[in-house]
Amino acid sequence: MAREFTKVTITPKGEKHIKGGHPWVFAEEITEVSGSYENGDVVDVYSGKNRYLGSGYINDNSKIRVRIISRNANDKFDEAFYERRVRYAIDYRRTVMGDEDFKCCRLIFGEADSFPGLTVDRFNNVIVVQVLSLGVERIKHFLIPMIVKVLREQGEVIDAVYERNDVSIREREGMGQYKGFFVGDGLRTDLDGITRICENGILYNVDYINGQKTGFFLDQKYNRMAIRKIAKGRRVLDCFTHTGAFALNAAAGEAALVTAVDISEDALKTAKGNAELNKFENMEFKCANVFDLLTEMKENKSCDYDFIILDPPAFTKSSATVKSAYRGYKEINMKAMKLLPRGGYLATCSCSHFMPDDLFRKMLSDASADAGVSLRQIECRQQSADHPILWNVPETDYLKFYIFQVV
Repeated sequence: MAREFTKVTITPKGEKHIKGGHPWVFAEEITEVSGSYENGDVVDVYSGKNRYLGSGYINDNSKIRVRIISRNANDKFDEAFYERRVRYAIDYRRTVMGDEDFKCCRLIFGEADSFPGLTVDRFNNVIVVQVLSLGVERIKHFLIPMIVKVLREQGEVIDAVYERNDVSIREREGMGQYKGFFVGDGLRTDLDGITRICENGILYNVDYINGQKTGFFLDQKYNRMAIRKIAKGRRVLDCFTHTGAFALNAAAGEAALVTAVDISEDALKTAKGNAELNKFENMEFKCANVFDLLTEMKENKSCDYDFIILDPPAFTKSSATVKSAYRGYKEINMKAMKLLPRGGYLATCSCSHFMPDDLFRKMLSDASADAGVSLRQIECRQQSADHPILWNVPETDYLKFYIFQVV
C-alpha cells in the first residue's frame, strides 16, 4: 500500500534551498498544507509545481518548520529505515577515526548524518545523547536502543546511555528540559557520571552529567595533537583551558611550562585532576578572566610565554551578534600577538558557524595589523572527521583553527 503523508507546499525560494541540498524549510516558506498532522510527524514537501522535494519532521513550534530527513519518495520511515541510517553513521566513524579513536568520538552529528537535532557522543563505555528536534524525540524510544544494539553487535562495550537534554533550545521546539540515564535492556542507571577516556594518549575523567554540552569537546581532537611539536621546550599559555585538553597536549609535547587559564574554578579543578591523572609536573593553573589577564600582562610587560593558545567559547550564537563577536575575537588575538615575542607562536580558533572562515581570517588580518606584526601560517585546520562537514549545509562547518608564527 502506498504511503500517505501530509503534503506541504513551499515557495520557489524554499524549493531552491532544498534542491540545493539544504535540509531546512522555514515557516515563511510554506504556502499550503494539505492534510492534518501532529508536531513531530513526517510530512512530504512539494514545490509549487507539485514536484516532490523530500520528507521531514514538521514542528509548528519551530522557526525551522520542516527538517528534511529523506529525498526518496519511496522511503518508509520504519525501524529498518533508521537502522540503515545508524549503521551508515557508525560505519563512517569506524572508517575515518580508526579502531582506537572510535572509542571516543561523535557517532551522530545531527543534520550531517540526516538525524536533525541529534547528537550522540561516545566516551568509551558510555554514550551521551542530546535531542534538539521533536521528530527525533518521538522515535528515541527505539532509536537509542538501536544504536546500542549496533555497537554491541560490533563487539563494543556499552554500559550506559545518558541523556543531556538540559538545554533551553528544546523549549523553543516545544519540548521540556531534563537529563538522566536512559532506561533499557542491559543498560545501567547507577553509574556516578564519571567515565575515563583516552585521547591522543592522554587520559581524561569525563563528567557527562555536569560537564558542558555532553561532557567533553571531541571536535578538537587532532588540533590538540597538532600543537604538541610546537610546544616542545616552550613556555605555553593556554587561555580558556576549560578541562585542560590543549594544555595537557602541550605538556605531553614536553613544554617547559604550561599555564592553564580559565575563569571557572570548577573547570580548573577538573583540569588539575586530569594533569595529576597523567602525572604531568610541567603545568600550573590560574583562575582569571582571559581578557583582563592579557591586558594586565601587557601593561606590566610581564609575558614570559612564547606560545599562546586561544580556544574561547563561541562569542556569537546568532547572526545578530556577529559584529560584537568580531570585536571580541579581535581583542584577544591582538593582545596575544602583542604579548608574544618575535618568533613566538599562536594557536587560535573559533567554534561558531556564524563566524565564517573568511570573516575569521579578516579578523586575524586586522588584529595583526593593529598589533604591528606579521603572521606566518603554519597550519589551517577544522573539526575532526567525526563531525563531518556537508558543503551544502554551512551550519555543519563551524570550527576554524589556525597555528601561526609571529614574525
